Amino acid sequence: MTKIILAYELLEEGIPKSHIAKHLGVSRRTIIRWAKAINHHKSLDAFLEHYSQAKKGERKNRKKDAILKRRIWGLREKHYQCCGQKIQYFLKKDYDQEVSVTTIYEILSEKYELRSKWKKNKPRGSVPTASAAREVIQMDTVLFGGVFAFTAVDIYSRECDVLLRPALKALDGKAFLEHCMPRRFDGFSKLIQTDGGSEFKAEFQETVGSFCERHRFARPYKKNEQSYIESFNRSLRKECLGWSKYQAAEIPELTLLVEEWLGYYHYVRPHISLGMKPPLEKNTSVTL
Repeated sequence: MTKIILAYELLEEGIPKSHIAKHLGVSRRTIIRWAKAINHHKSLDAFLEHYSQAKKGERKNRKKDAILKRRIWGLREKHYQCCGQKIQYFLKKDYDQEVSVTTIYEILSEKYELRSKWKKNKPRGSVPTASAAREVIQMDTVLFGGVFAFTAVDIYSRECDVLLRPALKALDGKAFLEHCMPRRFDGFSKLIQTDGGSEFKAEFQETVGSFCERHRFARPYKKNEQSYIESFNRSLRKECLGWSKYQAAEIPELTLLVEEWLGYYHYVRPHISLGMKPPLEKNTSVTL
């Protein structure tokens, strides 16, 4: 109320509304509203009396129209438990009635238990690190048109594996597990980390427990959590398969190309993080 009095006095002196608002720490629109209200009540004292009475006690919640409630509940049932935005659309379309989405959800909550299917910020534990081989395996997929490369990397030893598949389904993910884990990673790891793609769910999740102690989903849009496999995927594109799009019929030929490159990757190609050494050393000389 003190601010209202000061604003009134400054307005009487002809001070600009923007200057008054800045001085009192309120918006210019508030000053305009106070000035209009004072003029409406004919005097400052009358407005202050009205203002003080209006601030007393708790405001009663506005009652929502019973007809509107029945319409909203009916639309939700009719349109298969649709969301508030769709109910807003049907209210306008069927009844020419405009209602905010917030109000719609308030009315729905009176009758229904509303719960989002999406669990925001699902706990996933800390980002895993490794102090020895076979502790953490990161897995991912790379798309090459009609061919899908399932990839895996041991983040400590940098050993990797690739399997080309004609589809991107959980069954293909399961096939990759059964292919790469015994062949490249001794059949077991403490932790296998993937993204949340559908190829790493269903049959993949049912099988992954046979090859690791724990399966972790990396957080979406956090590329740093899959940095090792992302780096390997770039190398696979740049040094082996490129950015071309292939057909499923080419998988046998492409597999030979990938296997040859994996031999180079593991036994010849130096890694900066490994002190300019390849991930593996050959026991006998092999011509690549």
